[in-house]
Amino acid sequence: MMNQLEQLWDYQLADVEADNARREMAQSPQRKKLLQLRDLIKEQQNFLQMIDDERAAMLDRLTVLKEVVTMSENQLQQFHDKVTSVPAQSVEDAQNYVEEMQALIDGLNESDREIRRIHQSAEERDRRHREVLLNAVKLKTEFDEQRESYNVEYRERSKKIKELQAIVDAKEKDLDPKLLAKYNHVKEHAVPPMARLVDDRCSGCNMTFPSSVLREIKAGHEVECETCGRMIIL
Repeated sequence: MMNQLEQLWDYQLADVEADNARREMAQSPQRKKLLQLRDLIKEQQNFLQMIDDERAAMLDRLTVLKEVVTMSENQLQQFHDKVTSVPAQSVEDAQNYVEEMQALIDGLNESDREIRRIHQSAEERDRRHREVLLNAVKLKTEFDEQRESYNVEYRERSKKIKELQAIVDAKEKDLDPKLLAKYNHVKEHAVPPMARLVDDRCSGCNMTFPSSVLREIKAGHEVECETCGRMIIL
């Protein structure tokens, strides 16, 4: 009959196999590809949102500029009416009228130039939006296909992990709870948490034990490696 340390070692063999199966599933190339596609889709969605926000800001600015243009045109009309009703009486008056008119025309032209720039930028963003959207649709199609393929793998791996974990759980029932708690504590910093004694050394970190510790190990007592912290078994 196995002693408690031997039973714990047998438990570790099953525990390691279950952990390895979970690790392999987490590192599955299909899963990594799926996550990569998910991140790319999210990136495209964020980019589309950014373009939408920029286009909305442009529309707001165009609304303001159209109001500015309307106001400038009204001012030009008012200026024309003023010049018609109150002609310049001197060279100085004429010069003032010219400067006032030029300022109104310059303002109107600047608004017109900005409107054209915004339209050009909007066209570029519309083009970019179509490209990104098309790419996002392709990525989503690839993601759906990849997910369908991965789901098959996931079900198979999950079934295997469930079977392995059932073996672990069954072996756990025969263990001393305190010894199991110690095993789990060691596992937090050393995996696997148990190591064989090989040539008077810890097979986990290769540390040589003094004769006094070797006697404890060979007597079947619980001993932890001072270097790696693993529980040592013959």
